[in-house]
Amino acid sequence: MPIALATPSLDLFDSWAATVAEFGCVHIDGAGLEFGVVPDRAACEEFVAKSRLYADLDAGLPADKVHCDYFWIADDGEVVGFIAFRRMLNDWLRSYGGHIGYSVRPSRRREGVARTALNLVLDHARAAGYDRVMLTCVDDNAGSYRTIEGAGGVLSGTIDAPDAGDPLLRQYWIEL
Repeated sequence: MPIALATPSLDLFDSWAATVAEFGCVHIDGAGLEFGVVPDRAACEEFVAKSRLYADLDAGLPADKVHCDYFWIADDGEVVGFIAFRRMLNDWLRSYGGHIGYSVRPSRRREGVARTALNLVLDHARAAGYDRVMLTCVDDNAGSYRTIEGAGGVLSGTIDAPDAGDPLLRQYWIEL
């Protein structure tokens, strides 16, 4: 499977929109999108601009945001998921989000897409000078925690999710 990391681009609008739509009205980890975004051309243009801004380490960002490299997970030029590498951890990310977040569109899960994309982003982090990164996942998401553990993730603990009633989160560190 020729999985690659693609820089967000309007050239991939149609498959980006189809992927976002397939998730429905849920938060999409690693996509960098606001909850409930309508996947139209304007939203794509806005996100492409956001991805460029957040990747610019010299750019000023809102106080609660961190620099981030957003990627679209692509298979033969079609968007099949999202993965983000956050360059630093603020208080919220240190507890709940970690350096890396990812999602694979529902119709493409259980094909090794997340495993391949995670390994590519770990290479990216290593090349950027990081020696370890943090990831989190919901405690009962076996696919995600197996992906993280398969990439060398070591469970450092669990934490209650930030919103009451949400599931427990696993916190992992991966040494690079």
